[in-house]
Amino acid sequence: MTALEQFEETFWERHSNPKSGWSRTLLLPAILYAIYSRNWRFGAAAVAFTILNPLLFSPPKTDDAWMTRVVLAERWWTRERQEGVLELSYPNALNVLNVPTSGYAVVTAYRKQPIRAAVAGVAAMALKFWYVAELVRRYDARRSE
Repeated sequence: MTALEQFEETFWERHSNPKSGWSRTLLLPAILYAIYSRNWRFGAAAVAFTILNPLLFSPPKTDDAWMTRVVLAERWWTRERQEGVLELSYPNALNVLNVPTSGYAVVTAYRKQPIRAAVAGVAAMALKFWYVAELVRRYDARRSE
């Protein structure tokens, strides 16, 4: 195994800790707040946390936690199934819809339109949770066969 492959394996193992996944769910609200308030240090800290997050937590002892299975399902979906994440087929279309929704949230936060930014942010997060829930459903179904 190459050093890059070892790093990737370590990354995914640590990222599958539910603390990693759940803490990352705060990213979009944090970035929208940073943009709205023009607090660029806070925004930079949020982005830095996002980059470092998968390496901050130890690998989980089991895969019982739903958020652990989210990460395992994403990896299974893209590696073993070799599916894309931005395609028009279901459930990938949810990610496609998430792109303009998140973009709209960012633009409205920048324009200081808090209601629109909040609604778009919630919609983007809902699309992401819907997407990963579908991946987990498929991942769990495959594992129980």
